[in-house]
Amino acid sequence: MGVPAGRDVAVVTPWYPTRQVPFGGAFVQAMVEATASAWDRATVYHVDGWGARVPVPQDEAIMRSLPGLLTRGVRHSGTVAGAGLCYLPVPVRVGVSFAQSARRHSDALRTALGGRPIDASVVHAHVGLRGGWTALENARPDARVFVTEHATFLPSVLAEPDSRAMYDEVIRRATGVFAVGEAVRSVLVEAFPHHADRITFMPNPIAFGEPRQRPVTALRRWLYVGTLSERKGVGLLLEAFARCRAEDPELSLTFVGEGRLRAALTSRAQELGLAEAVTFVGSVLPDRALELMREHDLLIHPSRLETFGMTVVEAVAAGMPVLVTRCGGPEETLAGIEDAAGGLIDVTDDPDTIVAGYRRLRDRFPDGVDLPHARAVLTSRYGYEAVARAHSRVWFPETDTDGAVPAATAPLAATNPME
Repeated sequence: MGVPAGRDVAVVTPWYPTRQVPFGGAFVQAMVEATASAWDRATVYHVDGWGARVPVPQDEAIMRSLPGLLTRGVRHSGTVAGAGLCYLPVPVRVGVSFAQSARRHSDALRTALGGRPIDASVVHAHVGLRGGWTALENARPDARVFVTEHATFLPSVLAEPDSRAMYDEVIRRATGVFAVGEAVRSVLVEAFPHHADRITFMPNPIAFGEPRQRPVTALRRWLYVGTLSERKGVGLLLEAFARCRAEDPELSLTFVGEGRLRAALTSRAQELGLAEAVTFVGSVLPDRALELMREHDLLIHPSRLETFGMTVVEAVAAGMPVLVTRCGGPEETLAGIEDAAGGLIDVTDDPDTIVAGYRRLRDRFPDGVDLPHARAVLTSRYGYEAVARAHSRVWFPETDTDGAVPAATAPLAATNPME
């Protein structure tokens, strides 16, 4: 790859906030906003897969019509920090492999670009295939192409032979491949040991605004933020809450998010006699989620698997303690400040694990928690300024003059050949 002459960046992503799904891909939007100081011009290419269960003949007819449809479906607008935004709908038949879907994304972007390459010296893609492959197939020959992987469904991608082969090629061709944490990197290294030295780290950025005005004084208003699914452990959380509320009737629990378990959780709350103590507010915009964090006392995140755990860091940023499972990402993001931020518990199928964790945290709160310290440490690791420096060093190394390891990647520098 050649050395870029300018500081133009393109971001290729299958997820980004839309009017229909305003909270989708918020972490990609945060990355664009966080890195504004690192680029002179940026354009986001949102290749949005529109899944449909259609017969093969109908799908083939759609694909024949796609070039003409794209001339009407592509929308150009603006997004955060003055970046441009190109929205591109991509029809994808449900049932195709991840590799087949990636080829459709790539072909659609090529059509929308009129066969011309992306006009940027750096292209940064999100997820390996729909983002990474699409970026590599449409980047300029002299462009640096980077890929960040953060998908929890990565094992499903690599279980498909054609998708696994495509991912291997993505790693080989990309300038750099990043994982947001060891939970992701370990999966990639196991699948592609010959690329181990090419798979490094890049954290998600977190906005650290003003924390709550009044500090938490008691851990009575519980909060959960995320999808209402089995993987997130929300059923166990409700059962644990019922047991804890039997000891303290002043406890309340708020679920923020949607998912297929909402009806079951609502019904179970009624069975447990908790209808007045448990609130379901549905999906909300990121700003409202942060407001709710400032209004509650404790974030409980009993997920089975997280590649990073942005919600956990956001909660500490908002000034609230956390009780979170050791599910991959959180034990990395909170490394060294576990007790200061709240507490970690094991992933189990027993709600009493959550109950015991809550009791331990409650009994040492507030003296055993140091949220200002935890917040300061996390700011140095994942704040916008730290993440902007980390991206700038790899995007435009010829312009880097301080020679310092970015705070966001310093703990991982030993395994990052780009440091």
